[in-house]
Amino acid sequence: MSGRPRRGLVAVLSLAVAIASALVPATSYAAPATAKAPRTVVLDGRRLQDTKRRLDHGDPQLRAALSQLTATADGWLGQGPWTVVDKPKPAPGGDVHDYLSQAPYWWPSQPKTAANPWGCPYVQKDGQRNPEVDTGTDRPDLGKVFNSVTSLSLAWYYTGRRQYAEHASAILRTWFLDPATRMNPNLDHGQFIPCTYDGRAIGIIDFSQQYSSVLDAIAVLDTGAPGWSAGDSSAMLAWNKAFLDWEVNSAFGKEESAAANNHGTFQDLQIAALALATGDRGLARRTVLGAEKLRIDPQIAADGSQPQELSRTRSWHYSTFDLVAYTRLAAIGNQVGVHLWTYRGPQGQSLFEAVRYVLPAATAAAAWTHPELEFHRYAASDVVHAAADAGDRAAKAAVPRLQAPPGGDLWALRPAAEQLDSIAG
Repeated sequence: MSGRPRRGLVAVLSLAVAIASALVPATSYAAPATAKAPRTVVLDGRRLQDTKRRLDHGDPQLRAALSQLTATADGWLGQGPWTVVDKPKPAPGGDVHDYLSQAPYWWPSQPKTAANPWGCPYVQKDGQRNPEVDTGTDRPDLGKVFNSVTSLSLAWYYTGRRQYAEHASAILRTWFLDPATRMNPNLDHGQFIPCTYDGRAIGIIDFSQQYSSVLDAIAVLDTGAPGWSAGDSSAMLAWNKAFLDWEVNSAFGKEESAAANNHGTFQDLQIAALALATGDRGLARRTVLGAEKLRIDPQIAADGSQPQELSRTRSWHYSTFDLVAYTRLAAIGNQVGVHLWTYRGPQGQSLFEAVRYVLPAATAAAAWTHPELEFHRYAASDVVHAAADAGDRAAKAAVPRLQAPPGGDLWALRPAAEQLDSIAG
């Protein structure tokens, strides 16, 4: 096939999904009476199965949360699918199937002219997002892929409404699998800086901050979702194996693993999640175990603060953001015999202490006294839930005083921390 597909192909795919959804009554059910426990990597599959059983028996609290989840899923039904080949220009390497994003905190320092169309050189303004990163790259659509398949797959699992599963399947196939529209399993051109870098290791976080949720969504669909075939599952497994190989062995992957802040924590999360999802339990276990000395000891202080994150202009965002990675990594550890929650470093560092450090601000008991350009109290809600589930008394006592995020508190339906105050656009 010469050239690259344009928006017409994606529009046809989207229209087909919309028509199929419209022909299926909202009350139709395709899931079995007793749902299977999905082989998820971060979420607890048996806990999801029990939640489904409780919903089927009319649990009123869960039904309220389900209404919020399905409202979100309904909003995705008329959107997508999306593809990396639809951007105006390919990544610097020239392959339209390569993912491309632009560094969000870098800005032009000179007027844009015919001789200098970018306004180079670019300068960094930490925490201040350049709006031009949302045009001409794949990053905005990537976020839609991640968010939509997460909501749609869970909405199908809990309700059995086939249109959710079918749309999630179409989105995954379009972005990852279909030869005409698929993304190559690398991040060679993530967070490029005009006139300086064609891609950077730091761009891996475009994926690592959310891709483990996509792995769980795939595991949910693998329990028998309509529209998601054994061939789709096998092809997705092959893509993930190739992506894991790139993560572990590429120069960018190794550089990101060496990062001493949230980038390193999220890289551990991504590698451990991919390893578990593709059957390499040994690598998953080694990665989680290594986080004790490599991440917790140097990155969390005895009082629970995270000095590298407190130095940022968005210190609240990045402190809670890093805890999302830690708590999800701990959930993977539970599956491979590593109890990250109970680990204590030589100065008493621990995940429990790190969560306790944010509790006063999370519950409005005290102000956050570090730099923060845009404080959102609800950003900490999921990580507090995670610590409470892990047995911390202070976190359990704090749960009733948490602020629900704009999309509602969905912890009961997807008990694993998500980034609730996204600044990715």
